[in-house]
Amino acid sequence: MPSRKISVLAVDDDVRLLRLMQRILEIEGHKVLRASSGEEALDIFFDEETPDLVLLDVMMSGIDGFTTCQRIREFSQVPVIIVTAKGNEDEKVEGLNAGADDYITKPFSSKELVARVKAVLRRTKFWEDQTEPAFTCDDLTIDYTQHSVSIDKQDITLTATEYRLLAFLAHNAGRVVTPDQILEKVWGADYIGEAHLLQVNVARLRQKLSDSTKTPKYITTRPGIGYIMKKNS
Repeated sequence: MPSRKISVLAVDDDVRLLRLMQRILEIEGHKVLRASSGEEALDIFFDEETPDLVLLDVMMSGIDGFTTCQRIREFSQVPVIIVTAKGNEDEKVEGLNAGADDYITKPFSSKELVARVKAVLRRTKFWEDQTEPAFTCDDLTIDYTQHSVSIDKQDITLTATEYRLLAFLAHNAGRVVTPDQILEKVWGADYIGEAHLLQVNVARLRQKLSDSTKTPKYITTRPGIGYIMKKNS
């Protein structure tokens, strides 16, 4: 029996770019769903099917990509790659804050697009396959089998990237890990040096865990060195 095709939802109001992304991804063997607006993308989620990954342009008329990503995050943790203008760091940060897992900047080559998609799908699959015993730290619990996180038995909703980040820190509880070590393991070797990417995700993770930087309960920053997850005593 043939394996199921990976489905990718490409969202962009530039029809030519949308067609280009479709051709590139179909050559890679993926099923491509197309949407030319944020509204259409959300309709596909509600009325058609949930894709395995979303490629989402941020600058669109109507509902922009940031708002679309936030709405997707209200009901799905599917990996999202935002498409931003070249050199626009603010767009990257805003997209990550909206819940995106990664970004790619225009203009991009077919090789870069394929590499980004493969990297996100690969790391998502790796962390989904982790079946170690649950990790606990005070009232925080990470269930690796269910891929769930809870505090005092109350579920905490994390994006796929936030979950991988927390799981990696938990795997290394009690040890300081450097930013580059985290970036390589959670995002991939191509992301080493992307300090802002890590900083935004750590800040968002702490916010969801209600973990203060001044009096950290779970994750402590070692300035100039890295991060350390508290080891359960």
